[in-house]
Amino acid sequence: MKTYTYTPQGTCARNIEFTIDDQGRVADISFAGGCNGNLKGLSRLAIGLTPAQIVERLEGLTCGMKSTSCPDQLAQALKEINL
Repeated sequence: MKTYTYTPQGTCARNIEFTIDDQGRVADISFAGGCNGNLKGLSRLAIGLTPAQIVERLEGLTCGMKSTSCPDQLAQALKEINL
């Protein structure tokens, strides 16, 4: 297992930490800041998926008038690690 930390841009969340297990699936995600309940729900729904599956589902989502969102920033973080 390997844990990664990402600093999102343009969102209320200040930090995203996630773990990829030995099978290449997301084992844990936690957000610091942001909409607590929504991000806990997002995290639980993403557990067990591959980074590619999460990127496909979340990339490009926006929040209000912002050009990004916490889910989009998670997708960017997963793309950055090139799994």
